Amino acid sequence: MGSEPIAAVVSADDIRRTAEGIRGSVVRTPLLSFPAIEARARGRVALKCESLQHSGSFKMRGATAKLLSSTAAAERGVVAGTAGNHGHALALAAQRQGVSCDLFVPVGAPVSKTAPAARLGAHLHTGEGTVDDCVERALAFADAEGAEFVHPFDDPVVVAGQGTVGFELVEDAPDLARVLVPLGGGGLAAGIAIAVKSERPDVEVVGVQVEACAPYPGSLAAGEAVAAQAAETIADGIAVKRPGRLTLPLVEQWVDRVVVVGEDEVGDAMGVLLAEAKLVVEGAGAVGLAALLEGADEAAADGTTAVILSGGNVDEELLAAVARRSETKQGRGVVLLTTISDRPGSLARLLERVAETGANVVDVRHLREGVRLGMSETGVEMILETRGTEHAGEIVASLERHGYPISEVVQPEEEEA
Repeated sequence: MGSEPIAAVVSADDIRRTAEGIRGSVVRTPLLSFPAIEARARGRVALKCESLQHSGSFKMRGATAKLLSSTAAAERGVVAGTAGNHGHALALAAQRQGVSCDLFVPVGAPVSKTAPAARLGAHLHTGEGTVDDCVERALAFADAEGAEFVHPFDDPVVVAGQGTVGFELVEDAPDLARVLVPLGGGGLAAGIAIAVKSERPDVEVVGVQVEACAPYPGSLAAGEAVAAQAAETIADGIAVKRPGRLTLPLVEQWVDRVVVVGEDEVGDAMGVLLAEAKLVVEGAGAVGLAALLEGADEAAADGTTAVILSGGNVDEELLAAVARRSETKQGRGVVLLTTISDRPGSLARLLERVAETGANVVDVRHLREGVRLGMSETGVEMILETRGTEHAGEIVASLERHGYPISEVVQPEEEEA
């Protein structure tokens, strides 16, 4: 950047022009409120549903902006190193413009995010190593082929594209007071902060990271990019080890503060969004709500607090696990361990007794190891759906009256309203 002022790199006017340029190519996503979520967050809360964006995430904005602004992209295609939503969005934008798209992805990248890109016609180059390694391969490919390399966040055009979310917030929430934004590389948080604060300097913008990979607090304290120790996380979409050269100073200048949330709290927030708003949101997209629910931050005392749900691309297996955890947290699920005779018909009789209680059997499995059993016994673990903690207690009491010893009950207490 040399001596160029940070503010000149990405300005509010840049974001306004970008908004005009991508109009019609991206969704103006809804800003929705739900009484149950507002009650939990203890404030006026609105959800900006970028999970309903084309390609399932906000990344569609930056990818579209970059592709429409680049002559090289139009002539020779685009390339990126990615493990997720950036590649999916770039593939869709490229397909719409009729240009080629090459994506370098690491082995083990989420199928929910790479498979759609392949279906859209992107050429996937899979290799060992991290996303950073894939970025290096993508840069080498761009140099060799003349294609346009598209960085997921460290690019002024991409930041401007992501920032278009901010102007929509200001227009749709006249009493906007605070914005909670998932913070990975920093493109979304920086872009939104520039747009929002250029219109409403009094509005607070809060970046939210996940404990497993949170480089921004240390980097901001040091005044330079400091790599974080990254661990596997449910919020893989923001698991960026190091802030960008462009985005770190932008976040420092425009974002009011950065908070960090825990892994379990992110999963709980996903469950709340599923149960109370009927919204499928990935871990990275749920960190803002997690911050409100766990107390890492709070809703504004006056005015609307907007929470950016940045994406909704989540594996079905993880979504099912989130739903089961949510049911259990709300007292609607219970895991029971008992023993039965190892004779034909014994399991059927046990399940009949369970059915009499009105419980719904979600899963059953035999256990023959790790539990104390007589020679003619087998262990049975049951996952049951119940009407709440009181009903679960009635089920246990009924089974014990019929001679089924319950040696383990896993049932967290019901959450407070």
